[in-house]
Amino acid sequence: IFSACKKSNVENSEALDQKTIAQNFVTDSVVVNDSIKISDSLNLKYTAKLLVFPTIKDKKLLDSIYFNNKGIKDYSRQGIQAYLEKERDGYYYSVKNDSKDWLSGLTYSQKWYTNSLMSLKSHLNDYIHIQYMGSAYEGGAHDNYGFSERVFDLKKNKKIELKDITSIPQKKLEELLMKNLDNIHSGTTDSEGEVKNSEMLLAEMIPVTENFYFDDKNLYFHYSPFEIAAFAAGDIVIPVPWQELKGTLKPEFKERMKIK
Repeated sequence: IFSACKKSNVENSEALDQKTIAQNFVTDSVVVNDSIKISDSLNLKYTAKLLVFPTIKDKKLLDSIYFNNKGIKDYSRQGIQAYLEKERDGYYYSVKNDSKDWLSGLTYSQKWYTNSLMSLKSHLNDYIHIQYMGSAYEGGAHDNYGFSERVFDLKKNKKIELKDITSIPQKKLEELLMKNLDNIHSGTTDSEGEVKNSEMLLAEMIPVTENFYFDDKNLYFHYSPFEIAAFAAGDIVIPVPWQELKGTLKPEFKERMKIK
């Protein structure tokens, strides 16, 4: 007597597994928003938001999710709250100490700040895309800000690398990035209208960044100010359509994302 697991049963089982992961995936967040007056001329503001994932138990995955927050020992809501409050106090203390010599000579009022924000951008086919955004102003002509993009596989408890998605050679991908540079509007204007991203480019070629994410249409690469263009260009997102990666997509990824 021979018995076999039919393909339809396998597909139903996989669909059930994915449904279970989706149902069990829960998120929360902790926000600390505070300010302090250092002197008559200087105010400090601290804002931070970290996500909490009570249903994720894999420590290695959690370590990777909180890669910017090495001091977290407890990934519960209470643990993350305590961590952010400690970070806030450390920020206030460091500015107070570093600013002692010149604060007395400050002749005009200033507001300094530091922001650290973690956002869940998507949850698709058991991939979660998390965006990390940081910004700060501590005097000078303008503030500074930057982004980190990470995608995590909830089925395999790991951060997704580019090699998990495509086998395209780096040089060919660099060519695609240059080709698609102006496919998303820059949002920067001058007296003649919108300025293209390519007109503000500082590099001869665009390097492949680890700051990527994806949806059902494109693979996106995100560049912070000064990475490839002038500060006036802001941050730049370059989409690479799945069609342009045809023949290089990893079969498992392609099937899971239902890319035709």
